[in-house]
Amino acid sequence: MSPTSAADPSTTPDLDHWLPSPTLRVTQRRESRAPADRLWEEARNIRLSDTRLLGRLVRWRIPGLEPDLAFDELFRAPPFIVLAEEPGRLLVSGLVGRIWTLRRDYPELKDPEDFRSWNTPGTARVVFANWIAEAAPNAIHAEARVEAIGAQGRGGVAAVRPLVRAFGSLIGSDGIEIAARRAERQ
Repeated sequence: MSPTSAADPSTTPDLDHWLPSPTLRVTQRRESRAPADRLWEEARNIRLSDTRLLGRLVRWRIPGLEPDLAFDELFRAPPFIVLAEEPGRLLVSGLVGRIWTLRRDYPELKDPEDFRSWNTPGTARVVFANWIAEAAPNAIHAEARVEAIGAQGRGGVAAVRPLVRAFGSLIGSDGIEIAARRAERQ
């Protein structure tokens, strides 16, 4: 498990441990009346095909993914690597490479330390975190951070910045919102 923040050490990841100075950052949060366990389980079961435009964008950016792949499975398999996990509450994953290309230009990492020490110019490091904050009401959180490495990396990340601005809200509306709705229906 990675370090957590002092605000809620059981559920809030310390993303500064992985990327303290991101070039880009997207955060989303949805409250729910559903129990935390049910909310997390529904979030784990969301498939790319469930998320309309978000799923299509992910499959466009990472060619070869099947539409019925769950986001939980996506974040646990190459090109991603699990950086931290607290079962039932938190998953932090990362990937590295040239995220602005349509090729699968994502080197495979052996372990979380490979991610932390990655510094190849002309690439980027990306962290994806999903977690449940238990409160009244419970909330599901999603955060993505991107760090550009070198001048070419900054140029590449600048090229995808308009996509992130235009479609970053889909993480909330097409992703975690679905999990919250499904959890509340049960």
